[in-house]
This record gives sequence, C-alpha cells and structure tokens, in this order.
Amino acid sequence: VQLQASGGGLVQAGGSLRLSCTASVSTFSTYVMGWFRQAPGLEREFVASINRNQYGSTSYSDSVKGRFSISRDNAKNAVYLQMNSLKPEDTAVYYCAAGRGVMHSSRGDPGAYAYWGQGTQVTVSS
Repeated sequence: VQLQASGGGLVQAGGSLRLSCTASVSTFSTYVMGWFRQAPGLEREFVASINRNQYGSTSYSDSVKGRFSISRDNAKNAVYLQMNSLKPEDTAVYYCAAGRGVMHSSRGDPGAYAYWGQGTQVTVSS
C-alpha cells in the first residue's frame, strides 16, 4: 500500500487547509485511515481517524476536536482532513496512515497502522 499526502502549505492563524491522501490499493475500503502529525523535537501524535465505511465513525484528538474534520471517499481511494481555525501550534508535518483491523481503542496508536505516507508540511503563522 502506498499513500500519497498533499495539500500542506503556509497559512495564517485562523485560516483553513484541506489535506488529501490517496492510496494505491484496490481494497482501500478495508482500511481504517488516520492522520497524525509531528512537530520538530516532539513525538508523532494522533490527529484523527475514520472507520472503513464511507460514513464510518470518526475520532479526534482533543486538541483538534471541533476544528478539524476527517472524511473519506472510497470510490477515489482518498481520505481528507479539513482543518479550520488553524493555530500556530498546529504547525507540523502531517502524515496519513492506513491499517487493517485497528481496534477503536487503538486508533490513536501509531503502531496500529501498517502503512504511512511521506508527510506534508503545514505551517501556521501567527
């Protein structure tokens, strides 16, 4: 499974960005998809995840809840992260990840995902 993330960039605080991640796999709908981020000097942290179905259940970290929204389009093998009301502390490299059989309780664990994209930089200026 190869994942390609895109859509990062430089934005002012309060602005919005939409990240996209496409997967080169025919069984995309069988994977739980997640977004993680990593700021310099910090560990990779969970941002959001979505279950396998087109309207699957979603999970968010407390730091992004109410501002970010994850969605997927199984027909396009794509997952998206809509980021609104961005803050300087959202600055990080954002990674998409895919995993099969990811338990709901493990969705925030990077080790639960077998496949990772290359990351896309998001920089929020104050």
